[in-house]
Amino acid sequence: MTADKNDSAGNPDTGKTGATHIETLRGIMPYVWPADRPDLKVRVVLALVALVASKVVTVAVPFSFKEAVDMLTGGGESGAGGSSVTAAAVVAVPVFMIFAYGVGRVMMIVLAQIRDGLFAKVGQRAVRELANRTFRHLHQLSLRFHLERRTGGLSRVIERGTKGIEIILRYSLFNTFPTILELMFVCVILFVEFDIRYAAVTGITVSLYIWFTYNATEWRIGIRRRMNDADTDANTKAVDSLLNFETVKYFGNEMHESRRFDKSMEAYEKAATKTMTSLAVLNSGQAAIFSVGMFICMVMAGYGVADGTLTVGDFVMVNAFLIQLYMPLNFLGTVYRDIKQGLIDIETMFDLLEVEPEIRDRDDARELVIATGDVVFEDVSFSYDPQRPILKNVSFTVPAGKTIAIVGPSGAGKSTISRMLFRFYEVTGGRVLIDGQDIAHVTQQSLRHAIGMVPQDTVLFNDTIRYNIRYGRPDASDEEVEEAAKLAQIHEFIGTLPEGYNATVGERGLKLSGGEKQRVAIARTILKGPPILLLDEATSALDSYTEQEIQEALKKVSESRTTLVIAHRLSTVVDADEIIVLESGHIAERGTHGGLLAQDGLYAGMWNRQREAEEAREKLARSLEERGITAEEAALLGVPVKAPT
Repeated sequence: MTADKNDSAGNPDTGKTGATHIETLRGIMPYVWPADRPDLKVRVVLALVALVASKVVTVAVPFSFKEAVDMLTGGGESGAGGSSVTAAAVVAVPVFMIFAYGVGRVMMIVLAQIRDGLFAKVGQRAVRELANRTFRHLHQLSLRFHLERRTGGLSRVIERGTKGIEIILRYSLFNTFPTILELMFVCVILFVEFDIRYAAVTGITVSLYIWFTYNATEWRIGIRRRMNDADTDANTKAVDSLLNFETVKYFGNEMHESRRFDKSMEAYEKAATKTMTSLAVLNSGQAAIFSVGMFICMVMAGYGVADGTLTVGDFVMVNAFLIQLYMPLNFLGTVYRDIKQGLIDIETMFDLLEVEPEIRDRDDARELVIATGDVVFEDVSFSYDPQRPILKNVSFTVPAGKTIAIVGPSGAGKSTISRMLFRFYEVTGGRVLIDGQDIAHVTQQSLRHAIGMVPQDTVLFNDTIRYNIRYGRPDASDEEVEEAAKLAQIHEFIGTLPEGYNATVGERGLKLSGGEKQRVAIARTILKGPPILLLDEATSALDSYTEQEIQEALKKVSESRTTLVIAHRLSTVVDADEIIVLESGHIAERGTHGGLLAQDGLYAGMWNRQREAEEAREKLARSLEERGITAEEAALLGVPVKAPT
């Protein structure tokens, strides 16, 4: 036995019940036996036929040994009768043995490969269908769900779940079931060819073997879990320390880091030692149980040969059957653990599929029809938590083709309004109307198709610039993509790149600057061509110079469109048709820029504070310029300044 045949990196949770596992297997069946794919059903049936045929050939191989040995020993005649073997038999026996054994071994392998080949398409389609169903379901879930879940955790659920299907299919259909089938064949053959004692001893031996393997594996799972936890802890400490290499050097804490790492490795050492020791116990116990069963069967067969009721060939056949049966049982620990882990992973995926979307289209939902594009918030109230209301009876209108700005201090509810418009959440009071249509009564797809969004934090796909712009309308031509880029004032920049529009933007667009990412987002929205535009603090993270350029691009985009601007920098909304000032979830002030300044209220106070901050930065920039320090150099030093105007 090899040291790792019953070992793996699996870490299954033992809390799942058998009933739950059965339900999981039932959930997998529609993917393995798809109602709408008779061709795949045929493949399943043929694969099972090949599997049974393979096991029939497997149990037939020992008969060739029996016949060959009997011919070599004189056909089972006892005593001196063995000398009656003819010269022809001596010549024929080696040929027969090689041919029968060779054909049997080849057919075993060929039939197993045919089985795998036939079932491959079924298994991979099951993986694909379930993974795609989970992926679609995740996109249907609410924003609240995704804000509360870790993206990495979700990807691991899909990865483990799809891998779990492969494990279940591979081990259940092509290991566990064939082993049970072979055991049944062997017991029947031993009963028919010999007597019930051989079948009984074999059955009891296998039962004890399975019982011991199950209990020993359950015991080892806890040990293996502690080893994995210690390994994870040590790896985390090592990576964290190396990522903070300079900090370690600054404080001279190399020995402190070494002690922390060694403490984790000490725990890993103890757990790993117990893991190897427990593996030795498992392997030894399995070998002992099966060896005892084999010994008993061989002793009975030996007595049978001695008293003439059995031939030497019978003795060899019993031995061949038991050795052949022992091979798949030898990996039972690994198979059991992997199947259990696979079931748990699939159950986790199924649990995810049972999460209900918070926002659903109504049964009578209709497509949103845009005539002019006016937006109305009518006594809208909303709260993420019933104890903490965010919006309180907010009412305003964004007339078609006009620009309305929403401003206010942090936490006033500005970004919540954008989420209400996109219907990421349902309003708890009031309603939102577009051209007189309650957005709760229209389909989400048609609603979001009608609204263009330029967010504060533009996140791009790790693909080309062309792909990211075309995402606004996937069927757009290259010419339309480039025209949108020109309107967003990014076409010339793209032309300076060696790969042009085929240049990749990196993870989350990190290869581009903030302004360049914003221009890509604007181009994407231009290409989408929505009648309603939402700008959610689209320039708040940019420097003043870039902000002015982006503002020019945004003005072109918002022309003749109903535009709702959520802004932090008040200088970006001075030209809005109306400015709404939110405070603590309700409208505190509203009017034009000049009118609000004349009121000398909340808006005027915010404006004055921002102007003072801008003037302070300009003063600092001039001071640095006099000393020969540029704004770029100051930014590298962490000084927030802007170039003087």
